[in-house]
Amino acid sequence: MTVERLPIKPKRTKKAACPICGSPAGQSHEPFCSRRCKEIDLGRWFSGSYAIPAVEPPDGAELEELIEAAETARDVDDPD
Repeated sequence: MTVERLPIKPKRTKKAACPICGSPAGQSHEPFCSRRCKEIDLGRWFSGSYAIPAVEPPDGAELEELIEAAETARDVDDPD
């Protein structure tokens, strides 16, 4: 019994779009289409437009209020 192998066709991959202008990405500036779009993106990072928001820890006064509230809630629940 002979098994005939079919040729394997490579899957077509979609060309990624430039995240700045939406044009097809160029190979020399991938994932951007041009140097201009690449530099616009870099400028956005430097200016803080792409900053990841952070949760600020409570300062000393807020922390003391939270501790006092927790202690009073514990005292109310357990009068001993």
